[in-house]
Amino acid sequence: MIVKNLLRRKGRTILTVLGISIGVAAIVGLGSMADSLQAGYQSVLTGSKADLILSQPNTFDTSYSSVDEKIGQHLAAMPEVAAVSGMLQGIVQSENVPYFFVFGYPEDSFVLKRFNIIRGIGLADAATQRVRGKPLILGSAAAESLKKEVGDALRLTGTVFRVVGIYQTGDAFEDSGAVFRLSDAQELLGKPRQVSIFYIQLKDADLQQRLKKRLERIYPDLELSTSSEYADKQLMSSSGKVYVWVIAGIAVLLGGVGMMNAQLMSVFERTREIGVLRAVGWKRRRILGLILGETVLVCLVGGTLGIVLGWVLLALVSQQTVLFGSTASNIRPGLILQAYVVVLMMGLLGGLYPAWRASSFAPIEAIRYEGGSAGANARRLPFGGMAVQSLWQRLTRTLLTLSVISLTVGNILAMDALMEGMAKEFTGLATGSDVEIMVRQADVSDTSLSALDSSVGAKIAAIPNVAHVSGMLLTAVMLPETGGFFIIQGYAPNEYAIRRFKITNGETLKNNRQMIIGRLIAQALKKQVGDSIELSGVRFRIVGIFETGIGWEEMGGVMTLRDAQTFMGRPRKVTMYAVKVAESARPEEVVEQINRKIPEAYAALSGDFVEQMPDMQNTRAMMLGISLLAIVVGGMAVMNTMLMAVLERTREIGVLRAVGWRRLAILGIIVRESLIMALIGGALGVVFAFLLALILKLIPDVREMVSFLWTLKVFFRALLVTLILGTIGGLYPAYRATRLHPVEALRYE
Repeated sequence: MIVKNLLRRKGRTILTVLGISIGVAAIVGLGSMADSLQAGYQSVLTGSKADLILSQPNTFDTSYSSVDEKIGQHLAAMPEVAAVSGMLQGIVQSENVPYFFVFGYPEDSFVLKRFNIIRGIGLADAATQRVRGKPLILGSAAAESLKKEVGDALRLTGTVFRVVGIYQTGDAFEDSGAVFRLSDAQELLGKPRQVSIFYIQLKDADLQQRLKKRLERIYPDLELSTSSEYADKQLMSSSGKVYVWVIAGIAVLLGGVGMMNAQLMSVFERTREIGVLRAVGWKRRRILGLILGETVLVCLVGGTLGIVLGWVLLALVSQQTVLFGSTASNIRPGLILQAYVVVLMMGLLGGLYPAWRASSFAPIEAIRYEGGSAGANARRLPFGGMAVQSLWQRLTRTLLTLSVISLTVGNILAMDALMEGMAKEFTGLATGSDVEIMVRQADVSDTSLSALDSSVGAKIAAIPNVAHVSGMLLTAVMLPETGGFFIIQGYAPNEYAIRRFKITNGETLKNNRQMIIGRLIAQALKKQVGDSIELSGVRFRIVGIFETGIGWEEMGGVMTLRDAQTFMGRPRKVTMYAVKVAESARPEEVVEQINRKIPEAYAALSGDFVEQMPDMQNTRAMMLGISLLAIVVGGMAVMNTMLMAVLERTREIGVLRAVGWRRLAILGIIVRESLIMALIGGALGVVFAFLLALILKLIPDVREMVSFLWTLKVFFRALLVTLILGTIGGLYPAYRATRLHPVEALRYE
């Protein structure tokens, strides 16, 4: 009977299934990427056959860890150690791939044995030394996606490499990247004489504690851990998991409310049928089970379709690009189980109230139910036309639909305002320095990975009409005390741009191993001028406390440029240059000269710099994808509601057609209902967005790191989303209403 009921109302069932499947497909696709990243890190670190890993402590990711390469020689000479291998990991921009992972190893590294060469030669092969150009071995998945073979050239962040071999490791993440000689990786990533970590093999496992004590004494600013312990500390993969659960939460909310709406309409539509069942002896528990069974079945079908759709999308994407090693073949059983848990939550959330409502019908009243218009007992407002009165008379349906629209618009509006706030604060970093131009490395996947040589600063300074050039390094570490991020910036004490840090207590930077910290982090850590702060095992003395009005900056600190270069393992490198031009000069002309004369650099006006940052563009693209997902799911929920409204009012529409209403008038009233409902839902969505922002601002570790900017542009986009939802939800139901034949509509029961 459950299947029969669903098939009797195919339109409603199909729309509900599609809405659920799109949300599940997003969970599967994004979850596969997060799983691939996490599994990849586990494979890279634990598959190395190393017993221990030596690294810089409290870094956000292996790519941000820096350890002096010379330490490897000291480690190899220790009596407990059998073998040592450095590894440098980084993220670069490849052909059509914004985030491409690369790994650098010494040619004699024991770790290279795990890269099974299936075509060509390996990095340790003698023939590799005779190859023209810089050699690399390319993962099989990357080679297939990038359409590369042995002997082909591959451009990575402006540097051309020669593919000498294709490898497989069995891990999709590693097979989606590339491996270089350590020296080439250091040059590419701007980390000369640095490695990310050291892999250590012991002569005997029992020697682990002895080696640990030795290293703690000799290198107190480094951290020794087992491979599995280090893999568990990688925050980039954990962040991916959090992102997936955020998407899952949105999907549960939208899908659950949409499901409740559809099932409630189904209950109203079948009121007399349920009354007959109750009259012939069906108990309330059986009615409850019937409605809940329908809901769960729809969710399971939608979940299954979503998994298939996610698999197809991943297969299509993996043919064009590689991203974190995510392919259709590595959708894990745990992820499928997670997707089904989500849809079952949707089913329970969406089905409980309609099922309870159906089981509560009194048999006699249910049998008398006429459906359609409420007739003489219709509740009417003292204002509004037919469209408004129709929405008011079906208040439960209207409220549920408004909740779907408000959740959709509210989430999109809050994310949009958050992005605008982030952009404004980062623009403040540039414009607050009273500089007109910002310069980063060209062709990088993320601004934090930019590494410009100090010679670039000298070239910029030599350009006519350039008054000041200030180099800056930017990175982040984790603070064990708070569990949050600490943003580090490095400036030379006498440079022009450092003047923007307004010292409220103490003094500005003068020497190395000093630091000025933000007001907010000083309060959080209870630090004062004269205290010390330890970052990744390195101790700095606090000489001043500053304010800039930028939350994430005030949750960090500023050290000398030389200290930052040493800390990050990037000697003579900066992340960005801030350029002050002469008063009589035109900044646009200087920008053009920098981009023309210095190809490894990318310059932009300070006000435009943020929007042209690759990480900002990638984040906006990601937010656009989430918005489209929410619009499609929300639009289907609205369409489902309006279709139910048309079905419920079939006889009413038949009467209107019989008394002379034209099809265009019928279409207009249905579309007006949909648009009115969308606009009201949009207004509620604005309220929801403000509440969401307020909640985030109340969370101690989050409130200072987020900033919402409510601009007219943000509200205009929210209005556009609202109108799209109303249009998507109303057009087809309105068309369906115009196709009703008057005589058949009047006969409808």
